[in-house]
Amino acid sequence: MEGRPSPPGQARVRRWAAALCRGPVEPLVFLANFALVLQGPLTTQYLWHRFSADLGYNGTRDRGSCSNHSEDPVMKEVETLTSHWTLYMNLGGFLVGLFSSTLLGAWSDCVGRRPLLVLASLGLLLQAVVSIFVVQLQLHVGYFVLGRILCALLGDFNGLLAASFASVADVSSNRSRTLRMALLEACIGVAGMLASLLGGHWLRAQGYANPFWLALAVLIVMTFYAALCFGETVKEPTPARLFTLRHHRSIVWLYMTPAPEKSRKHLALYSLAIFMVITVHFGAQDILTLYELSKPLCWDSRLVGYGSAAQHLLYLTSLVGLRLLQHCLADTWVAEIGLAFNILGMVVFAFATITPLMFTGYGLLFLSLVTTPIIRAKLSKLVGKSEQGALFSSVACINSLAMLMASGIFNSLYPATLNFMKGFPFLLGAGLLFIPAILIGVLEKANPRPEFQQFPQSP
Repeated sequence: MEGRPSPPGQARVRRWAAALCRGPVEPLVFLANFALVLQGPLTTQYLWHRFSADLGYNGTRDRGSCSNHSEDPVMKEVETLTSHWTLYMNLGGFLVGLFSSTLLGAWSDCVGRRPLLVLASLGLLLQAVVSIFVVQLQLHVGYFVLGRILCALLGDFNGLLAASFASVADVSSNRSRTLRMALLEACIGVAGMLASLLGGHWLRAQGYANPFWLALAVLIVMTFYAALCFGETVKEPTPARLFTLRHHRSIVWLYMTPAPEKSRKHLALYSLAIFMVITVHFGAQDILTLYELSKPLCWDSRLVGYGSAAQHLLYLTSLVGLRLLQHCLADTWVAEIGLAFNILGMVVFAFATITPLMFTGYGLLFLSLVTTPIIRAKLSKLVGKSEQGALFSSVACINSLAMLMASGIFNSLYPATLNFMKGFPFLLGAGLLFIPAILIGVLEKANPRPEFQQFPQSP
């Protein structure tokens, strides 16, 4: 009855439930990226072997056989088809995600972060189910595109990241925000590294199906965590309509509405800088597996797994590097150093013809991922707490556009340059990275601390 003290057992249950529902967002990002990275290289390799079987190409993944088929036109057709279908999947995800991620991100400023996290988790779950059907039943590879579209319709990984970064911004101070964002990205890296190591060995031992089943199980756990355990970070969620133009307008107002407390120039140019960094990152990532599978490297699934693990280890090395460099350098100069090493790594990839040189390129990228958390933190400090969801949904939109541009440029350029310089897309990526390096330096010189005009730094 009302007013009567609750029995001790009921009070303990309520305390336990309240503690359970205050879980951080990092496990969600970890589980989501573990599942995605487990599926990503496997999908590329599945497409390669599927097209090889369809076209009658019997080249194997050992170095001798691959080198002997170096001039085989059928092998080049397999590479081209694999690259183009990767582009189709990314294009389908972008066209739908451009609408859904911006709508859902701004909506989360009103209703809270949990609904978006749950929807995005369900989308990733649906994509894994479709992939399992394709692999188990040998369906047409076009169903991969369908799975990608269904995932994007519910927010995709970009929507999950938008809600996650907004959640971190909700509860972090200006001083700790850069490191918190880097920690969230490190969760992406550690999950990716573990999934890459597991996926390569498992593919060799048991084929394609079982790793996809594991991804499905992980995504089921993630969906339940988002629904039941995540601790809401929006202090006072309020009901709001989902399908309304108000959410999209809030993103436009973010960049267009004059306000003395924020610099539209800094918002726009930092957004352009992160766009360029993400374009190069995903463009190189899209073709790296294909680059490693084909001659002259001719990696097998085990080496592809090691390479993918090295890519994701960079998140952890970048986090450690950021934490150490912040003691003696401003965030801007840490970002510039990261871009310099990123450029060096791309140049090495472009000329790598042996396995040790490829891993040297991965080693040079050890600080390459400090740039994106620094830019995200700078953007976050330029807007108010009620605009964090709109901001990070716009960043998710930028992320989607960058992925589309990356796929369009790198997956189209890679087969076009096979005959004269296979590593040319990496050289292009190195050149493009000079643009954000210049932008970040100019913005720092023009106004070294614009983000603190609106919100004073927390002690």
